[in-house]
Amino acid sequence: MSFFFEVLISGLLAGVMYSLVALGFVLIYKASGVLNFAQGSMVLFAALTFVSLLEKGWNFWAVLVVTLLAMLVLAIVIERVVLRPLVNQPQITLFMATIGVSFFLEGFAQALWGTEVHGLELGIPDKPFEFMGMMISQFDIVAAGLSGVLVASLALFFSKTRIGRALRAVADDHQAALTVGIPLQTIWVIVWSVAGLVALVAGLLWGSRLGVQFSLTLITLKALPVLILGGFTSVPGAIVGGLIIGGSEKLAEVYVGPYVGGAIEDWFPYMFAMLFLLVRPEGLFGEKRIERV
Repeated sequence: MSFFFEVLISGLLAGVMYSLVALGFVLIYKASGVLNFAQGSMVLFAALTFVSLLEKGWNFWAVLVVTLLAMLVLAIVIERVVLRPLVNQPQITLFMATIGVSFFLEGFAQALWGTEVHGLELGIPDKPFEFMGMMISQFDIVAAGLSGVLVASLALFFSKTRIGRALRAVADDHQAALTVGIPLQTIWVIVWSVAGLVALVAGLLWGSRLGVQFSLTLITLKALPVLILGGFTSVPGAIVGGLIIGGSEKLAEVYVGPYVGGAIEDWFPYMFAMLFLLVRPEGLFGEKRIERV
């Protein structure tokens, strides 16, 4: 039983980090109603910028501030150059725009910092310690704690403030939001800036664990099952979905994997999400769509 809980806790801690990645998708989706295909590239760009400046001998905190400012500038540029001309356009148009942003960011990062794999050390110990007969990674606990604080803070911010209410109005109808005086461009800048902050934290944590490399963008694919379970418009749903995916994939790998040849951790979340779609397509916390025919 202690081994079961050890595996479960390990999965839940990883799930919190999945929630952090999924949060970036949720914020953009709530503001524009479109899946931000560029979120993975934002994670890569933030991590690569941070580690490249750090390797040049810059102070850690100075690098952190400069990278955060770079992500804020990136958010403003995306809003001015890409999103502002597409106000009130179909969702597919905005989605294709995020694909273009994704390819641009990957190419720009490669031209600016190169394609080498970088190791990233944040000073967080990666040694297991024993707790009630279970071995738990210190890095996973610290990373999950940081991710949890950020996710909870943003959840409160967007649910209890005027900006959060304006965000929901913008998501419902761009033109109507503009009509009642909600500054659409300002909301988009704020949301993309917050998504850049989330990308920075996710890039540092995952980059420290896996190394900063271009395959880091694939980590964001794990956010898709999280979004399907939790709902594309729900911040709490991103948290719950991340915990479910993290815990279930670890348990499936240990207890189901040996019977099907192993290595199911990579594809099990997608199969689980596909089956979940058959039962509740809108997700646990998603809004049900009622359409009159």
